[in-house]
Amino acid sequence: MGTGALLKAAGIGLGDEVIVPAYGNVEIAEAVVSAGGLPVFADIDPETYCLDGHAVAAVIGPRTAAVVAVRRFGGSAGLRQVHEVGSGKGLLVLQECDAAGEGSVVQRRAQAAYLSARLRGVDTPPDSEGHTYEQYVVRVPGNGRPDRDAFARAVRAKGVRCSVPVKTPVHRLPEYRRDIGLPETERAADETLALHIGGELMRRDLQRIVSVCNALGGLLVPAF
Repeated sequence: MGTGALLKAAGIGLGDEVIVPAYGNVEIAEAVVSAGGLPVFADIDPETYCLDGHAVAAVIGPRTAAVVAVRRFGGSAGLRQVHEVGSGKGLLVLQECDAAGEGSVVQRRAQAAYLSARLRGVDTPPDSEGHTYEQYVVRVPGNGRPDRDAFARAVRAKGVRCSVPVKTPVHRLPEYRRDIGLPETERAADETLALHIGGELMRRDLQRIVSVCNALGGLLVPAF
């Protein structure tokens, strides 16, 4: 049963507010609307990319009926706090997951450990118990999107597969635009890059990822 159906089954409807992340796909907000509710966006934790419990608490109001937390990139650290905040206020708390990544969890964890021990110039994801690395997401620090995008173009040119996990936060899309500040969400959308792992990658492929990324120094400053 999808999120929209679960919300309807729980009695969520017209006039009810549902707290959701803006960092991620638009489908969660669409599910809330399909149930008749109003999506309310809360900021994320900068390390886990999941909803931040304090941010959730800050946007709970008299019309709040539910929270939809998303397990992002295979990590779940911090979601317990979100559940505690929501259930403590008597709210329905649902949890969604990213799509499964390629390869086994053991394989992805081993590949992630290899990359995290060797990559320089990018911020590697913090490991946590139970992290399954559906995506291996690094940050390219700098002054915003041009730096991350320049880095991505450069590594692709060298044959390294990568993708931008969230191009535009949901609260910046025309149909869901909100005049709110979600600084961690917006910074993550500007800086994050998923390096492809799993599948048929061999040790030499991981070595190539490391050598290509490290040769760039982690940051390309766009020409003015």
